[in-house]
Amino acid sequence: MVLRSRTQRLRSLPVNSLIPNILTILALCAGLTAMRFALAEKWQLAVVAIIVAAILDGLDGRLARLLKGTSKFGAELDSLSDFVSFGVAPGFVLYRWNLAELGGVGWIVVLAFAVCMALRLARFNTALDDPNKPSWAANFFTGIPAPAAGGLALLPLMLSFQYGGVFFRMPAVAAVFTVFLSFMMVSQIPTYSFKKLRVRREYVLPVLLVVGLAAAVLASYPWLTMTVLALVYLASIPLSVRSFRRQVAAKEGPEEGAGEAVKTDKAGK
Repeated sequence: MVLRSRTQRLRSLPVNSLIPNILTILALCAGLTAMRFALAEKWQLAVVAIIVAAILDGLDGRLARLLKGTSKFGAELDSLSDFVSFGVAPGFVLYRWNLAELGGVGWIVVLAFAVCMALRLARFNTALDDPNKPSWAANFFTGIPAPAAGGLALLPLMLSFQYGGVFFRMPAVAAVFTVFLSFMMVSQIPTYSFKKLRVRREYVLPVLLVVGLAAAVLASYPWLTMTVLALVYLASIPLSVRSFRRQVAAKEGPEEGAGEAVKTDKAGK
């Protein structure tokens, strides 16, 4: 009886909710395909597959909100896809690339990354139901989000594609950087969220021009462009912390002032 009711609920999903879920499944397939490329030692294709998964992951949520097709099923599917595509797949690629040379230590690094990814996603899902979350907090993530962490983990590979050399291929470099990302995922450090980003009307054409130029540069110098974007994101973290603290102070300031006013009124009475 329970199984029948669950089946009926799945069958009653509206069409507009299926389109975002299809993108989520495609992102999952891209992450799994990255692991296949890693087994074949096609490192550049493995990195591209995970980047494609990140792009699809960014589109599915926005499309779901645009089509009003959000659902609990879609949210759960998205979390599972994120864990595989950005927690398991990047770690597997790194392990096959050079972390296996560290033996057990390399495997521990991969496990730590995957576990921290799972914890980060679980924390994110529980925070969605927090009724006390202020509206301005939607502009920030707590820690590095899953797609960003999965892409950043591949930075040593992208640097080796662009510059070659021995340093970026050293297993210790990849291990230390992966551990750093693992910590950042489960940390309380605020990072920018661009979900609520709005472009003013007068800036639409300049933004489109910049996007077009960026696409041209990406097509001409893919690994250099991806490396620059990754470094810019890392450099934005201190700025996001500063912006977060300012907004917290701006919110607490009026509340403290109101509290002092109440105390003064009571004292006057």
